[in-house]
Amino acid sequence: MVAACGGKGRAMATQGGRLFGGYAWVVASVPVQGVVARVCKGRGGGCWQRMGWPGVCMKWACGSGGTGERAVALWPGTSGRTLEAEMVFQEMIFLGFRPKVGVFNVLLRGFLRKGMLELGVKALRVMEELGVGENHETFEIFLDYYVSAGRLSDTWRIIGEMKRKGYKLSGFVYSRVIEVYRDNGMWKKAMEIVSEISELGVPVDRRICNSIIDTFGKYGELSEALEVFGKMREEGIVPNIVTWNSLIKWHCKAGELKKALDLFTDMQDQGLYPDPKIFVILISRLGEQGKWELLKENFEIMRRRGHLKMGAVYAVLVDIYGQYGRSQGAEDCISALKAEGVQLTSNIFSVLANAYAQRGLCEDTVKVLQIMEAEGIEPNLIMLNVLINAFGIAGRHLEALSVYHHIIESGINPDVVTYTTLMKAFIRAKKFSMVPDLYQKMESSGITPDRKAREILQTALMLIEQI
Repeated sequence: MVAACGGKGRAMATQGGRLFGGYAWVVASVPVQGVVARVCKGRGGGCWQRMGWPGVCMKWACGSGGTGERAVALWPGTSGRTLEAEMVFQEMIFLGFRPKVGVFNVLLRGFLRKGMLELGVKALRVMEELGVGENHETFEIFLDYYVSAGRLSDTWRIIGEMKRKGYKLSGFVYSRVIEVYRDNGMWKKAMEIVSEISELGVPVDRRICNSIIDTFGKYGELSEALEVFGKMREEGIVPNIVTWNSLIKWHCKAGELKKALDLFTDMQDQGLYPDPKIFVILISRLGEQGKWELLKENFEIMRRRGHLKMGAVYAVLVDIYGQYGRSQGAEDCISALKAEGVQLTSNIFSVLANAYAQRGLCEDTVKVLQIMEAEGIEPNLIMLNVLINAFGIAGRHLEALSVYHHIIESGINPDVVTYTTLMKAFIRAKKFSMVPDLYQKMESSGITPDRKAREILQTALMLIEQI
C-alpha cells in the first residue's frame, strides 16, 4: 500500500522542516486510538501556550508504554485551523513521541478530505519509516477517497489488497462498491452486489441501505427507493440524515415536490434537524415553480419546531434566491447568521457558496470563500469545485480554468467532479474543442470518467462536428 516517496519523516521534523512537505490539513473531530488529552495545571508550554491553551498538554499512547485508550484529540484542526494542527503534530514528533496508527488515520483522513493524495501517500511512507503498520481503517480511508474521486482502478486495487491481507470486507466497503457502479452508469450491476452481500451473510446495515436507496433514486426508480426505505425501518434500521437527504433530493429532481416536502416534514417528525444542504435543492426547485408560499410555510414549521438556527439559514438562502426582491450579498448574509447565533462551520459556508454559485454570482461565491478563510477554515476541494461551477454558470470559463490550475498548484488532486464541472463550463462558453483535451487529462490522471463526463464528451464531439 505504501508508495515510494521522498523525504525522511522523523529527520525532517527534528531539523525543523515540515513532516509532509509544508502542507496543512484538516483533522476531523473524532475519537483517536492512542491519543489521550490531559490537563496539567500550571504546566503550559510550547505551541499550546502560543495558541492560547495554557495548562494543556498531550500524552500520546505510544509503543509498549501506551494505554491504548480511545479519546478525543484536542486538535486545532477540528475547527479548520489547519496550520496550527500541523504545528502541533510537528512539535509532538520533534519531542520524540511515536504516534500509533490511530493518529495517522486521522491525519490521512484529513489529507484525503482536502484531495491531497500525494500527502496521503507520503504519510504512509512516514508510517513505514516509524514502524507503524496500516490497519483495516487505513485501507477504508483510502477506499473512501478513491471512490469519491472516481479513481476506479485504485478502488479495485485497494479491495484486492484488503482481500490478500485477510481483511473481511465490511458493510462500508460493499456500500462504496455499490456507489462505484452507481456513478459509472451500472446500476443493475450495483443491485447484483446486493445479492452477493446476502449470499455471503454480510449484515445489511444502514450504510448499505443508503447506497441502495441513492442508486435507485439516481436512476429514477423512486418506488424501489421508497420500498428499501420501508424495509429498513421494518427491520429496525433507523434512517439517518443521509437517508432522508437522498430521498428528498431525488424526489425534487424528479419533479415530485409534494412527496419531497412530505419527506422533509416526516424527517423533522423523527426528531432530525434539517440539513442545510437539502435547503438549496428545495428552495431552488420550489422557486423555479414560483411556489414561494410553500417555502414560507416550511420556514414557519421549522420555527415552530424550535429549529431557529436552521430556520435562519433557510431564510438567508431564500434571500439569496431573491424571493423577497432583496437578494443579499455574502457579507450581509453571513452577518445575519452570526446575529442569530449560527455557528459558521465549513458545511454552512459550503451551502452558502453553492447557493451563490447556482445563481452564477461569482463575486459573492468568492467572498464566501474569503470570509471562510478569514475565520480560519481553509477551503477544500468541494469548495473549489463550487467556485468552478459559479464561473461556469456565469460563462466565465477562463476564471473557471484558473481555479483548476490553482487546485493543481496547491498540491490538491482534482476529482471527477472537478473535471466534469470544468467540462460543463467549456460547453457553456462554446469552447467545445477544450473538452476532449480535458477529458484526456482526467483519464491520464487515473480518474475513470463517470456517466456524466462521458455524456459531456459526446455532446462536445457532436458539436465540434457541426461547426
